[in-house]
Amino acid sequence: MSALDAAQAALAAEHAAVYGYGVVGGRIGTARKAEATAAFEAHRARRDALRRTVRDLGGTPVAAAAAYELPFPVADTAGAVRLAAVLEDRVAGVYSDLVRAGRGPLRGEAAAALREAAVRAVRWRGSDVTFPGLAERV
Repeated sequence: MSALDAAQAALAAEHAAVYGYGVVGGRIGTARKAEATAAFEAHRARRDALRRTVRDLGGTPVAAAAAYELPFPVADTAGAVRLAAVLEDRVAGVYSDLVRAGRGPLRGEAAAALREAAVRAVRWRGSDVTFPGLAERV
């Protein structure tokens, strides 16, 4: 996978995360609203930076979809917390590809984004995974 392809995939994942956090924010409840808002803002900032990265790599940034299919219905706070963890896991996965494909500062930024997503996933889920960003093999 080229750095451009990996950056486009990360941008697409950030678009989906921004959309998903809109759902999370609407159902999260007051106790974790600030955490959801901070994650939403972090993903918007990463999305905007990735648009610039894609352009710098010679590509045209992939556009956001009008809507995204959620992995499961989100009807309450527990569903919102579960969705937030899934969003972070998915974002970490695409950033692991960008770490592998990127060089220099791009690789460093991707590693930072992967780390941030992994930390947020742990906070949402309440537990960690052995290798954040890598699919579990069974």
